[in-house]
Amino acid sequence: MNDKTKKLVFTAMFAVINYVAFTYGKITIPITAGTSTAIHIANAIVVLSAWFLGPLYGGLSGAIGLSIADVLDPRYIASAPKTFLLKFLIGLIAGAVAKHFHLKSKTDRKEIILITTTAAVAGLGFNVVADPIVGYLYRNFLLGIPQDAAKIIATWVAGTTAINAIVCVFVSVILYLALYKSFLPRLPKDE
Repeated sequence: MNDKTKKLVFTAMFAVINYVAFTYGKITIPITAGTSTAIHIANAIVVLSAWFLGPLYGGLSGAIGLSIADVLDPRYIASAPKTFLLKFLIGLIAGAVAKHFHLKSKTDRKEIILITTTAAVAGLGFNVVADPIVGYLYRNFLLGIPQDAAKIIATWVAGTTAINAIVCVFVSVILYLALYKSFLPRLPKDE
């Protein structure tokens, strides 16, 4: 199997893992009629996939998997375009930071923890700021939700996004430490 095919297979695999992590591993928090947010660890999988596959393919796997999860759940279907953009950017940022510090070539545990933590905080920190803002603009201007309701939703989303980010930093670092020795040799070479 050539490297391009391997990369596409791994991208699809991580998209499925993202879908499963969100669909079956979330705690839904209803906000208003027809609107909810969720506590979940799927963003940790987005970050992990970006470390293993690189910024572009890692971001795409998260964007695809989590957008499909949104489309298939009536509570989240309206959020699918926003999800695609934000999850792609989480992966792009976390993957770019890891690539910049040459994460895949590191073997020292302390150095790996420092790089993965920095990369996770960069990607997930972006999301803590961007998700409530983009969500507010998306709901208010594109979906026509009244401004006051959009502000309330944005406030709840900001809180859950911050909780998700903190948990996902730890989960992504722990998963990378557990998997990198056996997983990296199976991946295609970086472009």
